[in-house]
Amino acid sequence: MPRPDLQTVTDPTDPRLADYVSLTDVALRSRHEPAKGLYIAESSTVLGRALAAGHRPRSVLLAPRWVSDLERMLAALPDDGTSVPVYVAEEPVLEQITGFHVHRGALASMHRPVLPDVGELLAGARGGAGARRVAVLEDVVDHTNVGAAFRSAAALGVDAVLVTPRCADPLYRRSVRVSMGTVFQVPWTRIDPWPEGVEVLREAGFVTAALALSDDSITLDELVADQPERLALVLGAEGHGLKDGTIAACDRVVRIPMAGGVDSLNVAAAAAVAFWATR
Repeated sequence: MPRPDLQTVTDPTDPRLADYVSLTDVALRSRHEPAKGLYIAESSTVLGRALAAGHRPRSVLLAPRWVSDLERMLAALPDDGTSVPVYVAEEPVLEQITGFHVHRGALASMHRPVLPDVGELLAGARGGAGARRVAVLEDVVDHTNVGAAFRSAAALGVDAVLVTPRCADPLYRRSVRVSMGTVFQVPWTRIDPWPEGVEVLREAGFVTAALALSDDSITLDELVADQPERLALVLGAEGHGLKDGTIAACDRVVRIPMAGGVDSLNVAAAAAVAFWATR
């Protein structure tokens, strides 16, 4: 890993800081990040998990009080002989640069890793033994829900997460933060096209279970009682849930039993329940 190259900055308009400017502008970030192949890691915890996963920083921006933490983090990793710019600025300057109060330790502009194809991901999971339980997030557009689903996947032993083309970016700053950096430890990639990708999962030996309400649905308890060796849990977007074509393509339709007149849960909550029940 690179050694830190400490550089003090005092001007919020310094061109070296372009990666960090106006981070609260969602439209700018959604255009800027994919084009440059970057994502932003926020907090020392998240940065540490990104580094441990082998992700490479383009630069780091932090307040003076966090320099020693960063140096310890980098010192624990193999030295590849290169250096990474570490921009150090007082907290009022940081707030002018980013548009919000930076209180979680650090920000880092990270190079995006190349995503594997679906077959490679499924085969390589579980140390090469192959995935047994995966989640598919269809068009989940809220970055907080994506991050929460990844955190639950990590905590409850889901082998991999697949996201559809229109799903929010798991490496968007808010997704990474909500996941507490677990997006770096759960193998994931995009499954495209979709829902045609259901057939790819079927060919890999997975039974696909759509979490949805329908007349022919079975309960989550019934799924668990006869759980297949390889299971893909498919979860849909906020509000409308899974598309009709996706439900029709999947092998089973599964509902979480409800009480109190409630017919559904938030997608992140539903994911956590399904992951726990099928663990």
